[in-house]
Amino acid sequence: MSWLGYGYAWDDGILYSRAFWVSQEIIVWDVAAGDGSCYLYGSKNAKLSLENGEVKGYDVEVRLEESKERLPKHVIQKFPYIQDLRSFQVPSAMDVKSLLKSQMAIAILNSAGECTNIAGLQLPGIMDELFSYNGPLGVIFSSEAVSLYLWAPTAQNVRALIYKEPQGSDPYEVVQLKELNGVWSAKGPITWEGSYYVYEVSVYHPSTMRIEKCFANDPYARGISADGRRTLIVNVDSEISKPEAWDSLVHEKPSLGSFSDISIYELHVRDFSAIDDTVPSDFRGGYLAFTSVDSAGMLHLKRLSSAGISHIHLLPVFHFAGVDDEKVKWKNIDFQMLESYPPDSDEQQAHITAIQNEDGYNWGYNPVLWGVPKGSYASNADGSTRILEFRKMVQALNQIGLRVVLDVVYNHLHASGPYDENSVLDKIVPGYYLRRNLDGLIEHSTCINNTASEHYMVERLIIDDLLHWAINYKVDGFRFDLMGHIMKRTMVKAKKMLQNLSRQNNGVDGSTIYIYGEGWDFGEVANNARGVNASQFNLSGTGIGSFNDRIRDAVLGGSPFGHPLQQGFVTGLSLEPNGHDHGSKANVDRTLGVLRDHIQIGMAANLKDFILTNHDGKEVKGCEISLHDGKPVAYASSPVEIVNYVSAHDNETLFDIVSLKTPVNISLDARCRMNHLATSIIALSQGIPFFHAGDEILRSKSLDRDSYNSGDWFNRLDFTYNSNNWGIGLPPKEKNKHNWPLIKTRLADPAYKPQKSHILAALENFSSFIGIRYSSPLFRLGSTKEIQERIQFHNNGPSWLPGVIVMSIEDGFEGIPGLPQLDSNYSYIVVIINMRPTPIEFTSQPLKGRRLQLHPIQLNSTDDVVKDSSYDSPSGSFKVPSRTTSVFVEPRTT
Repeated sequence: MSWLGYGYAWDDGILYSRAFWVSQEIIVWDVAAGDGSCYLYGSKNAKLSLENGEVKGYDVEVRLEESKERLPKHVIQKFPYIQDLRSFQVPSAMDVKSLLKSQMAIAILNSAGECTNIAGLQLPGIMDELFSYNGPLGVIFSSEAVSLYLWAPTAQNVRALIYKEPQGSDPYEVVQLKELNGVWSAKGPITWEGSYYVYEVSVYHPSTMRIEKCFANDPYARGISADGRRTLIVNVDSEISKPEAWDSLVHEKPSLGSFSDISIYELHVRDFSAIDDTVPSDFRGGYLAFTSVDSAGMLHLKRLSSAGISHIHLLPVFHFAGVDDEKVKWKNIDFQMLESYPPDSDEQQAHITAIQNEDGYNWGYNPVLWGVPKGSYASNADGSTRILEFRKMVQALNQIGLRVVLDVVYNHLHASGPYDENSVLDKIVPGYYLRRNLDGLIEHSTCINNTASEHYMVERLIIDDLLHWAINYKVDGFRFDLMGHIMKRTMVKAKKMLQNLSRQNNGVDGSTIYIYGEGWDFGEVANNARGVNASQFNLSGTGIGSFNDRIRDAVLGGSPFGHPLQQGFVTGLSLEPNGHDHGSKANVDRTLGVLRDHIQIGMAANLKDFILTNHDGKEVKGCEISLHDGKPVAYASSPVEIVNYVSAHDNETLFDIVSLKTPVNISLDARCRMNHLATSIIALSQGIPFFHAGDEILRSKSLDRDSYNSGDWFNRLDFTYNSNNWGIGLPPKEKNKHNWPLIKTRLADPAYKPQKSHILAALENFSSFIGIRYSSPLFRLGSTKEIQERIQFHNNGPSWLPGVIVMSIEDGFEGIPGLPQLDSNYSYIVVIINMRPTPIEFTSQPLKGRRLQLHPIQLNSTDDVVKDSSYDSPSGSFKVPSRTTSVFVEPRTT
């Protein structure tokens, strides 16, 4: 929130918090006192003003001495971006804790006593030093009482307004909280359980420069009212909030040998069932849809689980803004009316966007309260229903062999300031939870209201929240949105805390909880500017996974931020040009070789020390292969640190991006096989494979590149396999209009639209490759050493056969020196990926004389094309059909 929007006359000075109170003795400010003097001012009633060069309205004035000493190491470590600013010494006798509840300013007065410079202060440093706290927070139940605890060191007063009902009526009790060292608390009767409350916090807010009376939910809320305005006093351990046999679920979890055995399927709760007529109407789009065990959607998930998919990643399910939890307030569109428009019409998107902020759809990356399940997915958003139904969902997924991952969004908050109804943390401790720039303005590089995990109590809230979901909802993993905006220290600490959870003490096996996220390095945190952040390169050695965008871009071409027609390895670069100017033929051919290197190192888990022969014929490590900007392609130290993918909820679906990038004159069958190639690369790579829901059934969003608010119409999943949702109108113009000319011609062409037979073939192909992955532990190697020793790429160097990847995986033999035996079925595997539009014959001397045969799953599949694959042992020659991935295995002899 800008601080210049409140009608103040000043356009500089105290409006901007350009000074930093970093420790009890030190304030940092980029201003020299010179011949003047530096003073710290405080006003309990927020009456500070500057009139004719004179500071007025203060009730505290303290002189500060400029220091010539360099900032202490611990301060620089915490605040590296201000290490070169000047520092001022704070007198040790000051009553700092009381002063922190006031409006404050630092000023330079010249020898005549006139103010020449003035600024507000940022306080997280001093607050962490004085008020870091590890005691109880939120609602704490005992046998006879309910206690409330709120961390609010800068508050002047806190009261709790207690209500009988979730909405309306006056509070039946107003409770004054008492403060002890920054923590406000009150104790009440056990009869408070089931009531609702709101905190009334009187606090100085720097965005308005006033003492504000803020009304806020509890940051540690575990339940809220349907309108989101009141916190529910709820005991999550109550039996009424548990499904039958909930406490024994830890003993019924799907087995997980190691993190290398994980494969992830990313799914939005509403997408899963919103249009599924086989789900009871009251359950559609919500948690309980997952309990309809014989629905089309659940039968689909069972098939994926049987093939080998281990984890379901749910898009945000905490309390987020953008969708009203009260379903009666939703606006809806008549789908029959939308279906009457042409496939390339702009009418559908116009109708959808007209109600997009009043319907029941949003991805959910608008966090308000991290620790409460989203009420719009529950049958009743009031009371504890959402807790019970969320648990039923987790239980139902576990019972069909799928572990559950939550998408957590700790990098930003939807709202800030003292007035916004969705603002919580910034009402309770203004200026603390959100990361600010050198002018004291909130950073918005994530999208809005960046949080600051480098601050102790922000980190604590994040970790407490993770433990809450792991223990109370028994979830099995966490995906961190924009993880690079969180400090590495926070992530490492979170991983340790989660893995320390035990069945005996917590009812959870923390050793099986996997965490991963987006390790993008940008904004104010880039290059460790705010401390060592959880970026791709910094996470090496932590065992924390990060998304591998290198393999995605190499497979598909370009990047989500480049030209949409830029082709990649699978979409036809060099071999099937689409008319886009990719440069000279020599440059294009070289680029294809470079992309091959990127894919191969990705298939070797993007390990920085993996050695392969590159397109120039040189032996190089993964970290010596460079991206276009000179950064290394590979950065991982362990295969579990890499999450390989080609599509996710962001950007176009896999089918859509293939349809966009490939030549307009190729067949639909060819495009479908390119989809198969892309998913096969991910399925057969070392590391953790990740798939977007619908990758396996040619899912389309009618070429929408950002469907976060595009409603059910553009986000539908059809588990009857009758439609893939292609050609349902031009995608919303907000994010897509610049590409409408390209999109329109494709949507209008009926030759682009898959039939049910194409969708079923894609599902069969996907299931086959997942099954192949889990048919051998050689596809799921657990260490860098194993991958380096066992994996080799054969079609390398400048004389390579363009568009073909050949990978072998070797196993040892029991009782014979050399490699340990891992696979009891196969001693050797060869994977050949042929993206060329023609069949290929590939001969390799090192692969001669083996007993290789096509994998049984492919031999028994419905894909007749792959069955034309063959291997000739005496010559070491393989034949693979066009646009096909063939897997050859050497069975062990008995």
